[in-house]
Amino acid sequence: MTDTPGPTASSDGLTADEVTPTDMVVMATGTLIERMGIEVTQASADRVVATMPAEGNTQPYGLLHGGASVVLAETVGSIAAMLHAGPGRAAVGIDINATHHKAVRPPGVVTGVATPLRLGSAIACYEIVISDEAGDRVCTARLTCTLRSKPPKSSNA
Repeated sequence: MTDTPGPTASSDGLTADEVTPTDMVVMATGTLIERMGIEVTQASADRVVATMPAEGNTQPYGLLHGGASVVLAETVGSIAAMLHAGPGRAAVGIDINATHHKAVRPPGVVTGVATPLRLGSAIACYEIVISDEAGDRVCTARLTCTLRSKPPKSSNA
C-alpha cells in the first residue's frame, strides 16, 4: 500500500505506537472533533479508528447528517496522514469525497476506519469506511492530504 515509507510519528514527535486515545483527546480539546463527540480508539499511519454518536449529529429528518459522516472521515484520515507525515510536518486536507449508503438513527454510533490507498512523501490518500453498530457500511469516503514541511499555526497551542 505504501510506495514511500514515512516515519510513523505525530507532529509532537511521538511514534504511532506511543499515540494513545488520551493523546488524541488532548489534541481534540476545543475543536470540532470534541463538539461532534468523536473518540479515537486506535491511531497509526496505517489505520485510524474512531467512533461518533448519531445523537446530536442529525439533520432535520432525524437521521445522521451526511456532513457529520464527512467530518468523521476527514478526522480519521487527517490523523493517519499526520502520523505518516512525521515530526515537524503537517498533513492538510486538499480533497474529500463521500458516498452515503445507509441511514443511521440515534442513538446509534458509527465507526470510521481510515486505511491508506497511497502514502508518498508529499501526498497521502486514505479510504475511510464508516459502519454502523451492525457492521453495515454507512458511508465510503476518500481523503487526500498534502504533507507540508511546517505545521500551520494552531489556535490550540
